Amino acid sequence: MSAYDENESKLLRKVKENPFVPLGMTGFFGIVAYKLMKMKNRGDTKMSVHLIHMRVAAQGFVVGAMTVGVLYSMYREYFLEPKEEQKAVQHK
Repeated sequence: MSAYDENESKLLRKVKENPFVPLGMTGFFGIVAYKLMKMKNRGDTKMSVHLIHMRVAAQGFVVGAMTVGVLYSMYREYFLEPKEEQKAVQHK
């Protein structure tokens, strides 16, 4: 039971460190589900073209979420932490 709690806390810690990873996964599955539901109304579009568009949209969302996550982590590392260090030095 303790290994389960340990893994759960590790998962929650990872999600708090990188919140854009679960967001990217959720968006990926959401886009795929939406496009699969819309498949019957695709009109004259070939199946292969519809699937390619679905894949590109889902991958684009994931890449966008990863990019935003990297930019957010860089902002935290290079802008927020130096300000906190300066405040700590001023209070000494």
